[in-house]
Amino acid sequence: MSLHIAKTRFLSLRSTVSGRSTLLFGLTLFIAIFGVALFAPYLGTRDPAVVSIVNRLAAPSDQFWFGTDALGRDVYSRVLYGSRVSLIVGFSVALAVTVGGTALGLLAGFVRSADGIMMRIMDAVMSIPPMLLAIALVALLGPSVPNVIIAIALADLPRMARLVRSVVLTLRDLPFVEAAKLSGTSTSAIMLRHILPNALAPIAVQATYVFAAAVLIEAALSFIGAGTPSGTPSWGNIIAEARSLWQVKPHLVFVPAAFLSITVLSVNLIGDGVRDVLDPRNASGVQR
Repeated sequence: MSLHIAKTRFLSLRSTVSGRSTLLFGLTLFIAIFGVALFAPYLGTRDPAVVSIVNRLAAPSDQFWFGTDALGRDVYSRVLYGSRVSLIVGFSVALAVTVGGTALGLLAGFVRSADGIMMRIMDAVMSIPPMLLAIALVALLGPSVPNVIIAIALADLPRMARLVRSVVLTLRDLPFVEAAKLSGTSTSAIMLRHILPNALAPIAVQATYVFAAAVLIEAALSFIGAGTPSGTPSWGNIIAEARSLWQVKPHLVFVPAAFLSITVLSVNLIGDGVRDVLDPRNASGVQR
């Protein structure tokens, strides 16, 4: 029976995805990038930190597929390993913001006494541009991948919280919620059983955009020297180190920038596809 249910769900998911060209194309691109990050050691790479002055600024060849940088490091290896940093940051920030923002939004939207205080705090954080807040936090905590994740997550958290709160405000006075209250259901049970399931659609869509924004912000922070340490291969660091060579070695900037653009494009396409699939006009109704 369980195998039959799993097969039915898989066929349903495949039918949904196959009917959405945007979602399918985005998933294909993202899976390709994820595969590159996961299997980087097995794709003909070498140690991305090895310096070889003899091979500095070598042109693309059979030995160095994307050439080498000013220190003789293999750009192909650095770009492939750099994908790991971007995906780790994107996944971690999206998870932290989704969980934290959903919890805060549910609490603020359903518990009226907490709404005013929490939303004023969120407004204060949102008044600071995310990039400037991330730079300040990284400068305070120190440049490292975990600190970059913390800085970006704190900067993006208020937007997710306000989104969830707005959804909760439209749901908390509906008849099925009032019926749950009258039946003696606890506040936590109402939020988890009745409110949260109906807020999953906008949360899922927003999470994809948080992922894409986190990847871009991490690259920007690394580019200006306020993100991951210079010794860590990341797309932002690779572009920053090659910017002075743009006119003579444009591929040193173009290759990591292309990987960065493809990753962000794939996540945005997935977000658009998920939004179309979860469009309220296509839904059967509010879950009760």
